[in-house]
Amino acid sequence: MSVADLTTSPVTSTYTKTSSRLHSSQLSLSSNRLSVHFSRSPRPIPRAQNFKITCSVNQVPAPVAVQTEEAKNKSECFGVFCQTYDLKAEEETKSWKKLINVAVSGAAGMISNHLLFKLASGEVFGPNQPVALKLLGSERSFQALEGVAMELEDSLYPLLREVSIGINPYEVFEDAEWALLIGAKPRGPGMERAGLLDINGQIFAEQGKALNAVASRNVKVIVVGNPCNTNALICLKNAPNIPAKNFHALTRLDENRAKCQLALKAGVFYDKVSNMTIWGNHSTTQVPDFLNARINGSPVKEVIKDHKWLEEEFTEKVQKRGGVLIQKWGRSSAASTAVSIADAMKSLVTPTPEGDWFSTGVYTNGNPYGIAQDIVFSMPCRSKGDGDYELVKDITFDEYLRKRIAKSEAELLAEKRCVAHLTGEGVAFCDLPEDTMLPGEM
Repeated sequence: MSVADLTTSPVTSTYTKTSSRLHSSQLSLSSNRLSVHFSRSPRPIPRAQNFKITCSVNQVPAPVAVQTEEAKNKSECFGVFCQTYDLKAEEETKSWKKLINVAVSGAAGMISNHLLFKLASGEVFGPNQPVALKLLGSERSFQALEGVAMELEDSLYPLLREVSIGINPYEVFEDAEWALLIGAKPRGPGMERAGLLDINGQIFAEQGKALNAVASRNVKVIVVGNPCNTNALICLKNAPNIPAKNFHALTRLDENRAKCQLALKAGVFYDKVSNMTIWGNHSTTQVPDFLNARINGSPVKEVIKDHKWLEEEFTEKVQKRGGVLIQKWGRSSAASTAVSIADAMKSLVTPTPEGDWFSTGVYTNGNPYGIAQDIVFSMPCRSKGDGDYELVKDITFDEYLRKRIAKSEAELLAEKRCVAHLTGEGVAFCDLPEDTMLPGEM
């Protein structure tokens, strides 16, 4: 899975740009244009405390953004989103729902470049749900972020009523009801997994604090930036006023890939594959569950008789699909990742079909499977379409499945120890058994 533009953490920079809040109902305009103004943020941004880290690898320091006068003074106008409007005044819009606020980090990246237009079009929330997009970038990407806003403006989406952009999460996340945390630092040459955990963990710790301070108390958070399971754990630990159940790590792309491979093997279209679970971490220890999956309503093992293929080649194909795509395409899976984010959101706002379920990485406290508490682990879920979910209880396990799940569980527990300094649990110690990053995260 690809990662988007790195959002500069306030830990490394005291200067922030005020987001361009394009709330049309608050504006009195003499023209159709609005300039984006920059100033120092009026909200104090807490600094991260310094903790001692004991780790088996070298820690890589987070980059510091270079501030320039040109960047400070840069501005751009987005006229359409500056217009006043009244949804109750127009016949077409008076039946629409209340405006929903969606915050997206890494908004200038390739994944967001596909995702934002799905959100604006009504594909995710439906044809009568107006949307406000709150886009978070970095100092480096701010000009590109303005370009994204211009493209959204030019697309003439009637449901897209407000757009705001900025680099300060304490402003961009204000009143957010959904937070899609895509922005993260990609893994560089020679970087150990523990180093990436520490660098990106600092970003998600700060974003968790920002969500805790200014977002809706019932905000739904989907973490995409990798390593996404542990980043989601860090984020929720830094947002104690938001229910831990509201945080998700994206494993839907893995589920979609697994469905595709089963469909290919069975010679059916992929809409015939259901009840597909991805267990565990978004890494090469993930467990695509063919034991409980179904094809045309029948257990997969009754349809696909080649059980050796299921246990060996199927799992490997799902795990390495991203790497094969990079070899073919020359880039990581931005478009299909965006589709999977939209799928994950739709699974939470649309009732799950009777008897089916979907995969998402969620907090394990209280789970019925015996999986260790206090980690974020991909498990099978159902939703009534209200944004909430419940874990599926009627699951079958065999020795093969439990053994694979235990390996992924052990990896996530090791990752948790590696980021203890970011979750408020003391001194971190990294004892990761092996490097299990997926090829697309390199």
